[in-house]
Amino acid sequence: MRRAFYPGSFDPITNGHLDILRQAVAIFDEVVIGIGVHPGKQPMFSFDERARLIAECVEAESIIGQTGAIRVVAFDGLVVDAARDAEAVALVRGLRDGTDLDYEMQMAGMNGVMRPEVATIFFPASPATRPITATLVRQIALMGGDVTPFVPGNIAEAIRGKVA
Repeated sequence: MRRAFYPGSFDPITNGHLDILRQAVAIFDEVVIGIGVHPGKQPMFSFDERARLIAECVEAESIIGQTGAIRVVAFDGLVVDAARDAEAVALVRGLRDGTDLDYEMQMAGMNGVMRPEVATIFFPASPATRPITATLVRQIALMGGDVTPFVPGNIAEAIRGKVA
C-alpha cells in the first residue's frame, strides 16, 4: 500500500488544503492527514473539531471516492516521526509560491536526513487556491470579514460560530 502523510494544523482546513488533498488521493492508496497538536498553541478549533470538520469536507467534496482512502490522526512531535508511525512512504506538501518552495526544500532536506525512507512529494496549489492560508482565514474571520471564498461551507459556518 502506498500511504502518504499530509501534516498541518488545518486550523481550519481551507480550499487550498483540499486542493492538495485531492492531488494526493489521486496518487496514493491512503492519505493520512496529520493534525499537529501543540500544547503551547491556542487553536481556533480543537483536534476533535478539526477532525470532524475534515471528515465532513471529505464526504461533502466526494474526495474519498476518487481513488484513495483518507484518515485523520493527531501528532505532537516531528513530522517525519509521525509519518513513520503512520507507515507512510511520503510526506505531502503543498507549494503556493517560491517562498514556500525555499522553506519546504529546507524541511525536505532535514527530514530526508532524519528519515531517508520517507520521501517528500510537492504538489502545486491551483491558481484559485494559491493565496489562501489558514492564518489569513482566521484573521479575516476575527475582523468580521467573509471567509466563504476560501473555505468549504461547513467550515465557514463553524468559523462564524467561533467568532460570534
